[in-house]
Amino acid sequence: MLKVIVPTLNAGADWPRFAPALLSNVRPEQVLLVDSESTDDTVRLAQAAGIAVKTISRASFDHGGARQMAAEMFPDAEILVYLTQDAVLADGHAISKLMGAFRDPLVAAAYGRQLPRPSAKPIEAHAREFNYPNIPTVRDLGSREQLGFKAIFISNSFAAYRRSALMGVGGFPKQLIFGEDTVTAARLLFSGLKIAYVAEACVYHSHDNSWRQEFKRYFDIGVLHSRESWLLEEFGGTGGEGKRFVFSELKYVGKRSPMLIPSVLVRTALKLIAYKVGKQEAQLSPQIKRRLSMQPKFWTSKSQGPS
Repeated sequence: MLKVIVPTLNAGADWPRFAPALLSNVRPEQVLLVDSESTDDTVRLAQAAGIAVKTISRASFDHGGARQMAAEMFPDAEILVYLTQDAVLADGHAISKLMGAFRDPLVAAAYGRQLPRPSAKPIEAHAREFNYPNIPTVRDLGSREQLGFKAIFISNSFAAYRRSALMGVGGFPKQLIFGEDTVTAARLLFSGLKIAYVAEACVYHSHDNSWRQEFKRYFDIGVLHSRESWLLEEFGGTGGEGKRFVFSELKYVGKRSPMLIPSVLVRTALKLIAYKVGKQEAQLSPQIKRRLSMQPKFWTSKSQGPS
């Protein structure tokens, strides 16, 4: 049995694109929205389409906790597919293509390719093309020797998990600032299982982040890597991949829009600073961390203490 789980918050604006694409892949009864008290018409639209909705408190939302709660609601499900509300499936077979990875009994998780939105600008488009190439891969724990930290790359914007394997490693971790997918991927590899990247299973999903948003995101990445330091210890740092990304971005942008090169350089500096500050978050007050983070509510919860 297959279940699709979508955390939502005021998804009404995304619904005209998201819902038809989703329902061309699965039946409404296969979908659950985990909604964080939307104030728009998200719940009404979902119910009108025959989709079940589980409402949770917005204040209590937790990336891993919400997804794990949903997983526990479906003990008979074999595969759990996770999407975000702004990830638009590229065709009517995207989910079935992703499911193909599970023909290998050792594949515990699979994620699809994220394509840039049709209106994406060069910086936005490059990020997707760099992180989601058109070549499929299957990774196991030995892959860290060649790929380092990239071995545990996965995104719950469009990913599927064998439920028995997910539960076998304790499910999604709770009280993380974000990155529940990365931590779970690492645990799955350590349990002797595999992660598949299915390049032919695609969604349109990208963001035109401002400098401020980039800073906040990389601050949160630094927080994650500080609190889950074992990830860096076991899979190595991210510096080499970061340098490769920057050189690739400069080349990509230089060919398409050279005027954006100064923006690339500024963004790169801000990301590095934000990451380093995030790794030192234990020295900062909760008030400062709320201002620097994309997840301000995280710092007002019980999660703000050392992990």
